Amino acid sequence: MKKGLLIILSGPSGVGKGTVRQELFKDQSLNLAYSISMTTRKPRPTEQEGVDYFFVSETEFLNKIENDELLEYAKFVGNYYGTPRFYVEQLLNEGKNVVLEIEVQGALQVMRKCPQALTIFLVPPSFEELERRIRGRRTEAEDVVKERLDKARKEIATKDEYKYVVENDDVLAAKEQISRIIRENA
Repeated sequence: MKKGLLIILSGPSGVGKGTVRQELFKDQSLNLAYSISMTTRKPRPTEQEGVDYFFVSETEFLNKIENDELLEYAKFVGNYYGTPRFYVEQLLNEGKNVVLEIEVQGALQVMRKCPQALTIFLVPPSFEELERRIRGRRTEAEDVVKERLDKARKEIATKDEYKYVVENDDVLAAKEQISRIIRENA
């Protein structure tokens, strides 16, 4: 059986990574699998072990870091989050094309460990459009919005680290372009 592709889908907050990923997964011919992350935070009432996350203790997570068992990790709001190497390898060995929808910091970590990964950076049509999308959510205070926009500027500057850059002006057009990229590289 042919080993699957490791696909990194990255880009700044508000660019539409999740929406594009959902569209990609509707195409069964792409043979996609979504990587489940590991976290030290407690499960929410509706979350299931091995479906939403792999929930572990902080001690267990730190051991996994020490033993190089994570492709990437970060600490966010007091909890660790990361991509378990064993799970990704298992899916790849089953011939699945594994999608990591991750932020730039994590993507750069994975690129160092897995230089063969197919890397795709999603960009907005303009920075003004990205700001409109983030503000349009109306879920965050102004200081948080400004922080996201500052971070987005820095993240967009890393786009040349990725093999492909895809503009998300139209979700279905972005999905089609990424589908072509996956097929060309599979």
